[in-house]
Amino acid sequence: MPTPSAYFDTSVVVKRYVNEPSSIRARELFRRFRLVSSTVVPVELSAAIRRRMNLGDIDETGMTAALRRINDDRVRWELIEVAPPVLSRAETVALQFGVPALDAIHIASALVLADELGRRPPFFTADARQREAAARVNLEVVWVG
Repeated sequence: MPTPSAYFDTSVVVKRYVNEPSSIRARELFRRFRLVSSTVVPVELSAAIRRRMNLGDIDETGMTAALRRINDDRVRWELIEVAPPVLSRAETVALQFGVPALDAIHIASALVLADELGRRPPFFTADARQREAAARVNLEVVWVG
């Protein structure tokens, strides 16, 4: 039986590469589900990893190792292009719920994925504001915070 797909927001994906609260739970989800996310996730991850180094949470060696693992894992990810159907929905989500642009893009990408699959896959997030908006558009939100 194929591994089921789930939508992973960057707030959960980063937990795979940097130890933080709920990292163990996030890593379990990575073993059970195939990662689907937006094409913005690698950029957000790179910024998050660098920010962790700037804060002293990881050193340069840890940052380099995390970025290497991200690069190795990317071949297994399914990334949804930030194309007109996603952008149109993201604009609507941003206007309706007042979420930041990247959160709206993730929610819209998950909605496009749901249309493609014919069902609502789990939407994993550790972002409280995003969780509320995703629930309001009837995504199957799973809190990993």
